[in-house]
Amino acid sequence: MSTNVGRPLGSPHALHPLIRRAAAGTTAVLGLTALLVVGPAPAASASDPDGHHTSSAALHDIDYRTWRKDVAAVVAEARPYIEERAEDAGGEKQAIVLDIDNSSLETDFHPFWELPTPAIPEIRELVRDAHDRGVAVFFVTARPGIIYSLTDWNLKQAGYPVNGLYVRSLPDLFSDVGAYKTAKRAEIEAKGYTIIANIGNNTTDLSGGHAERAFKLPDYGGKLS
Repeated sequence: MSTNVGRPLGSPHALHPLIRRAAAGTTAVLGLTALLVVGPAPAASASDPDGHHTSSAALHDIDYRTWRKDVAAVVAEARPYIEERAEDAGGEKQAIVLDIDNSSLETDFHPFWELPTPAIPEIRELVRDAHDRGVAVFFVTARPGIIYSLTDWNLKQAGYPVNGLYVRSLPDLFSDVGAYKTAKRAEIEAKGYTIIANIGNNTTDLSGGHAERAFKLPDYGGKLS
């Protein structure tokens, strides 16, 4: 089943100022919008020993290896729970919900002009395993609808199963992000799904309920988008 919510809203030139305000502080949204509106940026001039170009994470002195280790620790907690719940499904329609930037994709650790942005390997493996057990996979992001198609393409290119993708429509851009994400989880439940796990790196990804369990990935006090 595919849920198409928040498809492109129209002319990127008409919406550009609005999107820039709505996406302030979110590297992925700014970058992808810039790609659509003004074209790709020049190649990076510096990289770390692992080949990761200068990024917003590097600017905040967040070490890539440390971040991956911290993500893996959360996945190690989530995996046994999701596997056990999936085995207990019976006739229940189960789902997991994920945020995208730095929760599913390595957004702040990757140059925005190099597409597709890669998946976080530990999260992708967890999601694929859950999907193989019959669990539907939904993504709920604060990204604006103008980059719905690009976001959907990136997730699939990165190797994620996508049963539904929710992005912000024009009215959503003016509402509280946490309330918007809570409402989308409620919509998924209204389709008959039990959300067994909700995964994100920001409190706005996880607040408001409508999930049996929430798993918070690191954002280092809001340094990651």
